[in-house]
Amino acid sequence: MIRRLLPGPVIILAILVLFTFWLDQSIQQPKKRYDTDQTKNPDYVIEDLSGIQMVYAQSAERHFSAKILKHYPITNISVLEEVHFINNQPNEPALTIKADSAELSKGNENIYLFGNVNVVRGNEANKDIVTMVTDSLHLVPDQEIAKTDKPVTVTKMNTIVNAVGMQLNNKTGVIELHSKVKARDAKL
Repeated sequence: MIRRLLPGPVIILAILVLFTFWLDQSIQQPKKRYDTDQTKNPDYVIEDLSGIQMVYAQSAERHFSAKILKHYPITNISVLEEVHFINNQPNEPALTIKADSAELSKGNENIYLFGNVNVVRGNEANKDIVTMVTDSLHLVPDQEIAKTDKPVTVTKMNTIVNAVGMQLNNKTGVIELHSKVKARDAKL
């Protein structure tokens, strides 16, 4: 008689164990389907960003815009795509910079621009306009310095200068070219 009663409770106990296991699996957090490496995943993304930074000590305005901004918390670096910067100061020519992408370090002390970097110092009404084209550029905003160790083309009026490596000081307007400097007149 004991043998007849034994299979019933064993089956019910087995069903109860399976149900408990299924219930435990179904209420747990779903498994992440993305890479958990926080250096590769941003903690926030902003699209169509624009803003103005006021530097009251210098009476300066720094306008910026980007198509996309991604912030990475571990490295505290922001990556921007399709960036545009404008630096305006009284009695100084405007400095406009465009690039495919940029990386901003903590506190925006350093800005690294990459891909189709175009810099224009002055405006179309100013005959003293200077343009510069390069593949990458390092900006130090507080010192108003832009520098690169890559090939660069600088154009001023009809003069075209090619070089490798350059530093532009926006305060003084001085451009230092580092090596392989070649200049030519565009009219010739």
